[in-house]
Amino acid sequence: MALEPSVYQRRRALTDEELKLIPWFGLLKDGERKRIASQLVVSDPMPGDYVCRVGRKATYWFGVVEGLLKMSTDSASGRTITFTGVPPGGWFGEGTVLKHESYRYNIMALRRSVVAGLPINTFHWLLDNSIGFNRFVMNQLNERLAQFIEAREIDRSTDPDVRVARNLATLFNPTLYPGVGEMLRITQQELAYLVGLSRQRVNVALNRLEEQGAIRIEYGGMRVLDLAALRASGT
Repeated sequence: MALEPSVYQRRRALTDEELKLIPWFGLLKDGERKRIASQLVVSDPMPGDYVCRVGRKATYWFGVVEGLLKMSTDSASGRTITFTGVPPGGWFGEGTVLKHESYRYNIMALRRSVVAGLPINTFHWLLDNSIGFNRFVMNQLNERLAQFIEAREIDRSTDPDVRVARNLATLFNPTLYPGVGEMLRITQQELAYLVGLSRQRVNVALNRLEEQGAIRIEYGGMRVLDLAALRASGT
């Protein structure tokens, strides 16, 4: 029986519409865009497919064009620790790529997704030559630090409502995930995977947040109505 092509083997060039969804591409000068456009690739991981694995050397800088990914690792006791979800517009792993390191976390698709990759050598060429790209990466690193500090605080919380609210707030970060906007396409089961709670408990928390006017549950996802309230939950 023939094996299914891997995520890497399914890579292809981006369409013009997909290029428009790359948040940093428009910050480049014309010459820079022409130089690197053909080097960008995308693939289509299916649910359960890994984009990055612990211990593997970084060869691309990745970003989500469509879909939803989960960043996690396994503890020494075998417990899976989820750091964050990565919704559309999110680019990740810049620290690993900067240092030419191996991944210390797994990135797995929670649903069928479209993930773009920029070769690591091209990433470093842009750092050396593009002011716009440098500013984007610096903002990413700054926001990423704040995100992981927040993730540690969330992980310590024993209040399920707070965990759901703060995790949702993280996914609505306009700097890290500009493709989300005010409407996050996510199912309650996907959110449960990210938060580490049952779908039923997530449903209870979401209904309470809706009653408080922080979100509105819509077909296929959630719309944020009061981001500040989500971020302040539990403080």
